[in-house]
Amino acid sequence: MRTLSYLFIGIFFGIVMYKSEAASWFRIYEMFQFQSFHMYGIMGSALVVGILGIQLIKRKNIKTFFGESVNFAPKKKSFSRYMYGGIIFGLGWALAGACPGPIYTLVGAGYVSILVVLGGALLGTFLYGLVRDKLPH
Repeated sequence: MRTLSYLFIGIFFGIVMYKSEAASWFRIYEMFQFQSFHMYGIMGSALVVGILGIQLIKRKNIKTFFGESVNFAPKKKSFSRYMYGGIIFGLGWALAGACPGPIYTLVGAGYVSILVVLGGALLGTFLYGLVRDKLPH
């Protein structure tokens, strides 16, 4: 049952991504060229909703649909890990024209060429898993 609910949430998320043009290569290109506010508006509104949602969950002790407590793990604070990771992520995003969320949306929309990007993302994740212990975290 839980997996089915995740599937429906993912499908809904994909539809919203596609209809809002957040999965559009052209919109992503515009964002990286600083020619349009569209993507910045989407990300900014997602950030505000996320901050408010997390604060609401923490202050009201809201539980999941299945009655479980929501636990937030504290993040390690360091400048370099987020700077280097963000640069690598941003370069991959700019080169591929899609970050991980829209990759699946574009596959679902029938863009076959994005399967190359999906394969690269999976390979990169696998390689990171292999060298993770050797990296300066």
